[in-house]
Amino acid sequence: MDVPTWVWFGTIAAIAGLLVFDYVFHVRKAHIPTLREASIWSAIYVGVAIVFGIGVLVFGGRQMGTEYFAGWVTEKALSVDNLFVFLVIMGSFKVPREDQQKVLLFGITFALVARSVFIAAGAALITTFAWTFYLFGLILLVTAGNLLKSDDHDDDADNVVVRIARRIFHTTDYYDGDKLFTRVNGRRALTPMLLVMVAIGGTDLLFALDSIPAIFGLTENVYVVFTATAFSLLGLRQLYFLIDGLLDRLVYLSYGLAVILGWIGVKLILHALHENNLPFINNGEHVDVVEIPTWLSLAVIVAVLVVTIVASLTSPKGRALSAIRGARRHAADYLDLGYTADAGERERVYAKLRAEEKVLRALPEKYRNELRTEEKDLLELIQQVHRQHG
Repeated sequence: MDVPTWVWFGTIAAIAGLLVFDYVFHVRKAHIPTLREASIWSAIYVGVAIVFGIGVLVFGGRQMGTEYFAGWVTEKALSVDNLFVFLVIMGSFKVPREDQQKVLLFGITFALVARSVFIAAGAALITTFAWTFYLFGLILLVTAGNLLKSDDHDDDADNVVVRIARRIFHTTDYYDGDKLFTRVNGRRALTPMLLVMVAIGGTDLLFALDSIPAIFGLTENVYVVFTATAFSLLGLRQLYFLIDGLLDRLVYLSYGLAVILGWIGVKLILHALHENNLPFINNGEHVDVVEIPTWLSLAVIVAVLVVTIVASLTSPKGRALSAIRGARRHAADYLDLGYTADAGERERVYAKLRAEEKVLRALPEKYRNELRTEEKDLLELIQQVHRQHG
């Protein structure tokens, strides 16, 4: 389906309007969103994405609507996984809790702009070179393999761009509210707030390398690719604060995403074989292979995510891993006096840690023995928190 130019302009204007609304009414004044605030706005953004999808289904037809929902669900799942890395980066830079949503919104804006460029480039490549499907398929298969190697979400926050910035420019080790620049002894200096935004932006570029091929594996409609990507990113800031505690519980999410990316990678390669024009494959003729329909991909994506989430939340190992991750993070947050100046937030972190301690004590003997031997430093960290709180 060809999308009229006025629809493109209207859609882009609406998405830009939602971003401006967030900047003006939500992050202009630094604050920690309450659970109620995060829940309401997360529901609103999900609702907007679903209503838009229904509109695509009605006006664009069943095929286009199915492609949109398959792309949106996949991109949303990848975005949630990306939140783990954002969490690590902000923890590494010790971003005050009050200012984290501004950093997240910058990351979302940068991701939307960067991925729009990647989408345009990907569409041009696919139109001109059919073999691009082979490349996209291989990228997804390699990414899936890397996800299976480790479920760690550690990331080098001090990336190349940040190191260069620190070497060239005068930087500070402390924050000055949410300012990007400050003055030290009369000299203009970069604050860690600007550096963490650079780190988030650089990481977003890497995320696009699996995100864009994944959605092009579900649809070649550029309008669907753009809107599914945009609506998966909108509301991510609110979702971060809503599922903050749940992020540590989704210990098997990387495995589920590996299956999804592997599935789409295979789908892309099958499609590439069907459209083949490379002379060294079947003499440049198309290969008669089965093509995976989009509705089946949507069913597989939803099923894998459901199984992954249920396994993460209910399995004994999942509970053990999530409690260890959460306790380590909350203990470090509590001991870092620069983490937040909000007394209520410090009490919230302490309460979270106490709840995770209860989970650790209730673990089967097997997991408690592993905790004593492999997580001795964590137990010492928790004791420090109790001494400081007392």
